[in-house]
Amino acid sequence: MELTILGFMGGYPSKGIGTSSYVLESDHFHLLIDVGSNAVLALEQQMDPLDIDAVILTHYHPDHIADLGVLQHVFLLKERFDKKEKSVLPIYGHAESELHKLRTHPEVTKGVNYSGKEKIEIGPFHIEFLRTIHPVPCFALQITEIKTNKKLVFTADSGYMEEFIPFSKNAELLLADTNFFQEGEHPPIHMTSKEVGTLAQSANVKEVVLTHLPPEGDWQKLLKETQAAAGPVPVSLAVQGKKISI
Repeated sequence: MELTILGFMGGYPSKGIGTSSYVLESDHFHLLIDVGSNAVLALEQQMDPLDIDAVILTHYHPDHIADLGVLQHVFLLKERFDKKEKSVLPIYGHAESELHKLRTHPEVTKGVNYSGKEKIEIGPFHIEFLRTIHPVPCFALQITEIKTNKKLVFTADSGYMEEFIPFSKNAELLLADTNFFQEGEHPPIHMTSKEVGTLAQSANVKEVVLTHLPPEGDWQKLLKETQAAAGPVPVSLAVQGKKISI
């Protein structure tokens, strides 16, 4: 499977880069994970947005759903050049907020609820959830490619939790919320560089990509702090348009 990073800024877009959004592809099935600001424009540089087969949302903060309505307008108004019939796009998310209603647009998109307690299948992927520490209900995703058993873990937005260690155990890729540098006091709603590095080493993941990056500050410092705590686990920064084979 292959992950494409569309946006990775934490909180708000900056430097021409949008907020959280990623495409995970396997066997020509495209799963869009979160739909942050600028997601549709970034997606258009990679593929026809109409080729998205499903969307999954971790939570309803604006930096994770800002382009949701824009994507719905694409499915409503854009014509396919290949003349294939457009289908209703399923958008998976929890129903613990009134904002979950935004997922359904008549004859365009259909909201599909998950509770966060069950295991689900979307196309070629098996998905499990972990409720995170965040001001609103939010769920980390453990996504396993069914045919290979390879695993991607996306922490979504969260403060550090010991539960992340078994949830991420032996994952091929950990896509980790790394919004804070290690020094100073921070509210427990995002992870620090040191916490992410410690998690990566404790869970024995194969690779870490730092995302939900702070719009201000030295990202190379963030990277060095994480790598120091991660030990032998390779760590890299998210890059817009970057493709990662898993």
